[in-house]
Amino acid sequence: MNNGDLSQKGGSLKGRLLQHEKLAKYTSWHVGGVADQLYFPFDRDDLVNFISALSVDEPVFFMGMGSNLLIRDGGIRGTVVNTRGRLKTITICDDQSLYVEVGVHCSKVARFCRDHGFIGAEFFSGIPGTMGGALKMNAGAFGCETWDIVEGIEAITTQGETVMHETEDYKIGYRSVIGPDNEWFLAARLRLAKGSTKESAEKTKELLSKRSATQPLSQPSCGSVFKNPNNDYAARLIEVCGLKGYVVGGACVSEQHANFIINQDNATAKDIETLIEIIQVQVEKKLGVMLEREVEIIGEFHVGSDHGGCR
Repeated sequence: MNNGDLSQKGGSLKGRLLQHEKLAKYTSWHVGGVADQLYFPFDRDDLVNFISALSVDEPVFFMGMGSNLLIRDGGIRGTVVNTRGRLKTITICDDQSLYVEVGVHCSKVARFCRDHGFIGAEFFSGIPGTMGGALKMNAGAFGCETWDIVEGIEAITTQGETVMHETEDYKIGYRSVIGPDNEWFLAARLRLAKGSTKESAEKTKELLSKRSATQPLSQPSCGSVFKNPNNDYAARLIEVCGLKGYVVGGACVSEQHANFIINQDNATAKDIETLIEIIQVQVEKKLGVMLEREVEIIGEFHVGSDHGGCR
């Protein structure tokens, strides 16, 4: 579908549509092939119009900061919607819940809560993604998780219809969220307690200091690659296997935090995915533990592939 078709079907689309756009510049690993088309919605209503204008059979994938995401070198056959900094409303509702759209960066959620006297969202300062990504994977940090404070969800269907959900409509687990098929998150309603702004600021500062001391924040990564096994840490297992500093092409296991893979020298997505698989094989072989990926891997292996895509 071309831009002209979308303009005709969608009426007054206000966003920006790019054809055959390389996605590496939009991911925290700085890797990723070409998307058939990439859309930057102007706001929530524009996104609704855009989705309504697409064929219901069009493969669609949503992304925010491009963290916790590995896009293969062959790219994505279909449409990618980038909400980073675009669906950016965050406001206090009459019932004192918070309405947060999916494009709001998690660190902004933490700051907003701190500045308005809400406590319990400090952990968001340690999550390098948007609210949409946090909702999708139940992102967490420092012992807290996103869905602990979610009270309700606004979503959009493949037909462009907006729907409201309660948390009971989703199956929530550790870094896992299963909900209704053929829907994407638009916004969340968060429920937080009121508390001391000073104490919240001090806690946020402490968490950020801990994150800076333990994670390779100055190098391109996706954050944690693997989920922590029960009663253990993926980083510890990887380190025990002697894989700190292990290199495949331009990708390397961080010397600072073994659950981080960094792009240290123009790595390809294939380099990173190969390194992920090597880590899994070695940890299972030596320690009997199969590490489960936290990072999502999408797209085609080969440039020019005619099949695939994600919804």
